[in-house]
Amino acid sequence: MQKTTISSSSARDLHMPEARDSAPSGKVDVGRRLRALREERQFSIRALAEASGLAVNTLSLIENGKTSPSVSTLQQIAMALDVPITSFFEAEEPRSRLIFLKADCQQTTALIHGTLADLGAGMAQRKIEPMLITLDVGAGSGPQLIAHPGQEFIFCLEGRIGYTVDGQCYELDPGDSLLFDALMPHSWENVGLALARALLVLCP
Repeated sequence: MQKTTISSSSARDLHMPEARDSAPSGKVDVGRRLRALREERQFSIRALAEASGLAVNTLSLIENGKTSPSVSTLQQIAMALDVPITSFFEAEEPRSRLIFLKADCQQTTALIHGTLADLGAGMAQRKIEPMLITLDVGAGSGPQLIAHPGQEFIFCLEGRIGYTVDGQCYELDPGDSLLFDALMPHSWENVGLALARALLVLCP
């Protein structure tokens, strides 16, 4: 197999984040990112509540780190702010054309009874949004159905995940996958008796 060598000048051209391999893993502050995005777009918290259909108190609790949001709640906020849902998980850092992420360096976000790791954070001109979702028993995307532009791909890694798409239910065991038009209302839930993990890829 041919081995490809990248010179130091080429690495600089790619803006490769050298420290990312060894940086410690940690938690992403979704509330702080939400506040920054809201203020950047000159939304008051009341205006964002009206645009997203969420209560002012709910947004305030999320921004102040008093509660963890569901995926459906984040999707409502993302659509109101006209940003990708992954905007809430990305730290402020230079963009790169190449992302190499070690397993122990993933930045995780706390959701309701689960976590989410954005596997493409920092990618320049991003076309896909790969995420790793971990769900406790009974945990899911939230009470509201989700619908957004693009396509959605889910690959079950561990446990059992129930996906409802346009009223049709699908149960995914390890190795099972599902690809669909994300404009169809959908939701998901850990319907098994143990922790569930899945690779979720959004293609806006």
